[in-house]
Amino acid sequence: MRQILIIGAGPAGMSAAMALAEAGIRPIVIDENTLAGGQGFRQTNTDIDLDADAIYGREYGRYRDLHSRFRSCLDKIDYRSSTLVWAIHDRKAHTFNDKGFSEIAFDGLILAPGATDRLMPLPGWTLPGVFSLGAAQVALKDQGCFIGRRIVFAGSSPLLLLAALQYHKLGARQLCVLDTTPLHHKLRAAPGLLNSGRTFLQGLSYLWALKKRGVPIHNGVELREIEGQDRVTAIRFSDTSGTEHRLTCDAVALGYGLRAETQLAELAGADFRFDHRLRQWLPRVDENGRAGDCLYIAGDGAATGGAYAAIASGTLAATALLGELGMSQAGKNGAHLQTQVGKLRRFQQHLAAAFRWPHETAQTLPGHTIVCRCENVTADDIRTAARQAFGPVELNRMKAITRCGMGRCQGRFCSAALVEIAAAACGKPIDAVGRLRAQAPVKPVPISTTETALR
Repeated sequence: MRQILIIGAGPAGMSAAMALAEAGIRPIVIDENTLAGGQGFRQTNTDIDLDADAIYGREYGRYRDLHSRFRSCLDKIDYRSSTLVWAIHDRKAHTFNDKGFSEIAFDGLILAPGATDRLMPLPGWTLPGVFSLGAAQVALKDQGCFIGRRIVFAGSSPLLLLAALQYHKLGARQLCVLDTTPLHHKLRAAPGLLNSGRTFLQGLSYLWALKKRGVPIHNGVELREIEGQDRVTAIRFSDTSGTEHRLTCDAVALGYGLRAETQLAELAGADFRFDHRLRQWLPRVDENGRAGDCLYIAGDGAATGGAYAAIASGTLAATALLGELGMSQAGKNGAHLQTQVGKLRRFQQHLAAAFRWPHETAQTLPGHTIVCRCENVTADDIRTAARQAFGPVELNRMKAITRCGMGRCQGRFCSAALVEIAAAACGKPIDAVGRLRAQAPVKPVPISTTETALR
């Protein structure tokens, strides 16, 4: 019997596992989290009295159905939670959990690692009380707590509206949304967003609900600085007229959309392409999610598309992999799933225009601004390295010179700004300065673990 491994138990990984189980295959599913669901459909903490219906709203039915179906298949799935895959080599996944180090050989691999927040630094963003947008949602769903009493959701993403609404539904009242994208950009992108009417209307419902609840929403702002000494006390921003405002707060949730988690895809052998609209390097996959020999990438790890696209792409990848291994024919709904995934990912392309990644900010970011929190590297450190570099400016050289991206997060939170600052400093397009190469371990593991692995 061929062994199929799925890494990630969000909507994409869960759907892939269920499709394989229904075909009579028992896959191994590995996930870092304690509970399945990923970020979008993260399970609320059952030890805390949280109203999941209030958190998920209209999505609650899909959330409940997905988790119910996955639980019913657990006897047909080798599900290993709280387990980190820190390397992939020679058709083996190297893992770590509370039992120590192990390796898993596989014949077919489906990667469903999801995505993380994409962040643009600003002065003060390293203060206690500043969270990524995803972390603010984790605090709510996992711990049943708010990140503060006076909370500002700042950046440019439809998830700003969703997170603010979830907080308000659970009792937070002193909230504000600061969106850096001007309203006319959203209006210009509206025709493309109508191609996925249901998702578009869902986003409008978040906006309407917040307006109805009296939550202030400011569009087209420029974030200046987050103030504070030991923790956040205020945020300064300019409105569309250039007038500067100071808003008292004790917490800020930052988010500029999502960036695909691609480290494991590279270690598994995937090629990459540069997406000019998203301004990101993404794995090169076909319409089924195939990235190589018996290698498939589903969900936001291939290209951001949201929970619906993740569910469809997980099923699509599983059925296509079965066909490639000669274990089953591709599902009859393959063409329908391809259409669905393609449509939702095109929607995300238009969404990128409606909620812009402010890459121009990298050119004017104050020099003292910390870009890499792990290694305390500033914007001017990067600019100096780019301008004084001997030879071509290439991102991995910038990493070696400045140590930006060498810390605990391995560039997850600083690489998006690093590439923009380096490219602006040397006057090149960002695809010309390359991307950070993935290295094992992709996330921190105990030294004793790596010593065991080397032996």
